[in-house]
Amino acid sequence: MGLKYQNILVAIDGSKEADWAFQKGIEIAKRNGARMLLVHVIDTRAFALIEAYDTVIGDQAEKQAKVMLENYQKKAVEAGLTDVQFEIEFGSPKIRIPRDIAKKHQVDLILCGATGMNVVERFFIGSVSEHITRYAPCDVLIVRTIKDDD
Repeated sequence: MGLKYQNILVAIDGSKEADWAFQKGIEIAKRNGARMLLVHVIDTRAFALIEAYDTVIGDQAEKQAKVMLENYQKKAVEAGLTDVQFEIEFGSPKIRIPRDIAKKHQVDLILCGATGMNVVERFFIGSVSEHITRYAPCDVLIVRTIKDDD
């Protein structure tokens, strides 16, 4: 087993912890000469709360996600990475990231923030980071702190 990561996935959900994961991911990718894949999964479970789901809601969520990921991609390139892609998917992030996306892209490291949901949501549906850790086919780094500036 090698100690070098080649395909790094960073789960981006708009939280400060995801931003910290992104910052740490840049440093890891630079050290390893790795490809970075930024992923945002639009959680369709939220749409179940809306009685008359309209494709406009999904389209708006996808447009917002695209702008967010393009900004992250630009920051990664400005930081010196040369291979930075992004992907937007629909579904449950805790299922899509470890079971589908990581396998599809042969990811060998996933970075994600430690939180993102409130305590009640974690109690009922479990945390995304916990699920990713449990079902990922690769190493997982759960980020709880901001990147050190050394």
